[in-house]
Amino acid sequence: MLQTLTERLFDDSDRTDLDPFAVFEEWFALAKEAEANDPHAMALASVDGEGMPDVRMVLLNSRDARGFCFFTNFESEKGKQLLAQPKAAMVMHWKSLRRQVRMRGPVEVVSPEEADAYFASRPRGSQIASSASEQSRPVASREALLTRVAEISAEIGEDAVVRPMHWSGFRLVPESIEFWKDGEFRLHDRVRFVRDGDGWSSARLYP
Repeated sequence: MLQTLTERLFDDSDRTDLDPFAVFEEWFALAKEAEANDPHAMALASVDGEGMPDVRMVLLNSRDARGFCFFTNFESEKGKQLLAQPKAAMVMHWKSLRRQVRMRGPVEVVSPEEADAYFASRPRGSQIASSASEQSRPVASREALLTRVAEISAEIGEDAVVRPMHWSGFRLVPESIEFWKDGEFRLHDRVRFVRDGDGWSSARLYP
């Protein structure tokens, strides 16, 4: 009988050549069915110039064999931090499944074509908000923000919204990917994959 990738993941005799990206896709498909809110939500950690860690919730917007992408204002705190210190960690926790995935590695800026394509897929209101928001910086009031949105909307009219130059994306290129599944009496299942040349090595971890 064929095993699921998850069964292979936690079968200590059969993890050879298992692709962590494929396991992620199996888990993410389950999360999209099970999570009441947003299965794309993830906590993203970076550090500032003094080494102080910072963390916030963002959305996983796209992914492929290269890594996991999210988009943001590059003039925001996280944008500035990641441009200066291009390394990050992320965790996706799906409470309904009692599972989580952790990743760490360098980040790279996505291509302009990738940024344009994702920006074009966003609702028009979100596109305008990307131009109106000076993310992470003080604003006098919510009314001031809404006024700025209205001004930009009037300036654009019916024209297409052009992606702001300060708005683009990062790709986290994982050097490690860890899968965690809840277990009775806190005897959780944990398997970590670490890049090993062109492939991956894996090990079960104590919970």
